[in-house]
Amino acid sequence: METGLSFCRRRCYNRNTGQNNAHRLVPGGGIVFIAVKGKSLVFFGVLVCLLLAVGLRAAYPAARSVFSPAEKDGVVYVLDPGHGGEDGGAVSASGERESDVNLAVTLRLDALLRLCGRKTLLTRREDVSIYSPEAETLRQKKASDLKNRAALVNGTPGAVLVSIHQNSLPTVPSVHGAQVFFDRKGMGAALALSVQGALNRSVNAGNEKQEKMIDPSIYLMKSVDCPAILVECGFLSNRDEAARLQTPEHQKTLTAAIAAGILSAEERETAP
Repeated sequence: METGLSFCRRRCYNRNTGQNNAHRLVPGGGIVFIAVKGKSLVFFGVLVCLLLAVGLRAAYPAARSVFSPAEKDGVVYVLDPGHGGEDGGAVSASGERESDVNLAVTLRLDALLRLCGRKTLLTRREDVSIYSPEAETLRQKKASDLKNRAALVNGTPGAVLVSIHQNSLPTVPSVHGAQVFFDRKGMGAALALSVQGALNRSVNAGNEKQEKMIDPSIYLMKSVDCPAILVECGFLSNRDEAARLQTPEHQKTLTAAIAAGILSAEERETAP
């Protein structure tokens, strides 16, 4: 069956790394070089799948968006790095703040989705809290920050919320792994299923988790009117995982999996 995609496999030698590389041609003439290098293999494998999904979208431009009826305005992925500023969120035993990890992962996810032609909007791009000026105490600032994030999401036509967080369970430090939570509005459940599957195949291998409905007490998720998922990327209370979450390599693997899950959800919904 003709798909509109063509691939050309070749071998070449990278003088800078001393490695053999495979490269593939993707629609539009760009060449993607993949250095097959131990721990990076999983990330690049997910990224190749992601690029394949983008190619399919290009081959079938008339395909219906998974997130209709917002299709006429275009889907906007509102990426939310949880916490920020004075609200650092959870803290690992060695002092890493959740808010910093959330921002690093979100910025990488933003770059990847934009590379794939998706529209994005971030609730913050720096280590700040977006509370209103009248908020004075830390409690007031946290409440104001969440209300402002919800208002930003609800004021964005075609919004789909992807909130990035880190988990913590100090009483059971052995617990680890990434998990997705969702609200039942729109395609939230289907999106969570797809992203969780991608995470299970990459960062959760041998420790697979199930996507779950979010607790109704979570203010941001219950206050938005659009499809929404919350991704807990890992446990800062687990020493090994907390260390991995600081590394660019692991952050890239996470973001590639999340982006691949998002694109896969789009493709699955548009399939005949």
